Amino acid sequence: MPLNIPIVLTWLRIAAIPLFVAVLYFPDWGWLTVHQANVAATAIFIVAAITDWLDGYLARKLNQTSAFGAFLDPVADKLMVAAAVIVLVELGRTEAVVALIIIGREITISALREWMAQIGQSKSVAVSMLGKVKTVTQLVAIPFLLYDGMLFGVIDCRLVGQFSIWIAAGLTLWSMVYYLRAAAVDDKV
Repeated sequence: MPLNIPIVLTWLRIAAIPLFVAVLYFPDWGWLTVHQANVAATAIFIVAAITDWLDGYLARKLNQTSAFGAFLDPVADKLMVAAAVIVLVELGRTEAVVALIIIGREITISALREWMAQIGQSKSVAVSMLGKVKTVTQLVAIPFLLYDGMLFGVIDCRLVGQFSIWIAAGLTLWSMVYYLRAAAVDDKV
């Protein structure tokens, strides 16, 4: 396993997941107020999202790309998003169906990519622009739901987050259908 700056950033993103989840439980333990926990969790999630972009940028810029890094990066993303939506469901800030759509799609597409790679058709399920838009929409919606308060006294983060997470869920389903269709066409070749 190569160890370089991009991979270290990816590992740090994975290591941040237990801290992220624990921070949201700190009010129950008396360590932080609910608002402080929301702000801390939002900050951790945003830093993780930034490192997602940064590790890819540095891997290309420093010529430190690797097969392991290409594997680990999306795993880290999926783990962080899954942890966030599960906690958001438990906190009552989004619905279970949203979590099922997001997590179910990730499992389905990961399995699909593995299968397509085994039959030599991995290019048909390479990351598309739709998949990137889906990811960005999730990474925007989740911090609003985590913050769960009034931002600058005028932006209702829960309302914006709930609206955005449903858009993300729709894009998630759309991208899953897109990848499944692409795989079905290439499987017939």
